[in-house]
Amino acid sequence: MNITIVGLGLIGGSMAIALKNAGFASHVIGVDNNPEHCKIAMKKGLVHEVSDLQESCAKADLIIVAIPVDKSKEVVARILNLIDEHTVVTDMGSTKKMICKHLEKHAKRHLYVAAHPIAGTEHSGPLATQRDLFNNKKTFICEKNKSSNKALTTVLKMFHCLNMSVEFMEAEEHDKHVAYISHLSHITSFALGLTVLDIEKDEKSICDMAGSGFFSTVRLAMSSPEMWTPILIENKENISYALNKYVNHLQKFKDYIDQTDKTKMFKMLKKANDIRRILDDIIS
Repeated sequence: MNITIVGLGLIGGSMAIALKNAGFASHVIGVDNNPEHCKIAMKKGLVHEVSDLQESCAKADLIIVAIPVDKSKEVVARILNLIDEHTVVTDMGSTKKMICKHLEKHAKRHLYVAAHPIAGTEHSGPLATQRDLFNNKKTFICEKNKSSNKALTTVLKMFHCLNMSVEFMEAEEHDKHVAYISHLSHITSFALGLTVLDIEKDEKSICDMAGSGFFSTVRLAMSSPEMWTPILIENKENISYALNKYVNHLQKFKDYIDQTDKTKMFKMLKKANDIRRILDDIIS
């Protein structure tokens, strides 16, 4: 299968090398506005060639769009204008409501599959690619009934080839849940990083005192601002709701600490421990 990947960063680059290694892709064409990304992708063997969007679309059986979500809507729409019925398009964006709404009346909407693989790291760019990034991970497909049988089957085969499990969900429901589970955790990490940078002026102390808890919590603060700024804006209603709840809990922590209220503090911590039960069920 000839595959075009638009966006040769962590997700697109990892998808390229994984699909090549799995034998799903016989030829991979890379498209990226950053010439350095194209150069690295060729040097690392992520793709067989690099090209422009129009030429690569003409050669592709499957087109994967892995660029920031604020750009995806227009790029996918442009791709749909360029392709014929034999080509399938999917995107990897972590918000789905806006792109699905943007494309809902497009004449070739049936050739598009709205997808979101739950995979990634705090690193970005083609140098960060991992061939097993998607292995044993989960992906969501939204509005499956608006995709043709051929388009849906093609994308499902791709994800299964990557050893990913697939779940179906409506776009609005997807964005709500991902705001609570993924987007809020990133904001928490960014906020922690900013707080430490504001308060702790001795960088050596940060290095000396930081333990595994700090590193695991603040790790996401190293994520790409180019990717996360549009995600947070596109999903702003769900994220704002989640942040209100989060800020309320933070205020309670502050109040109980200021009041030296051990009883209420203990109850809050004990209640938060219940997340262990849910996560243990997932792991088991």
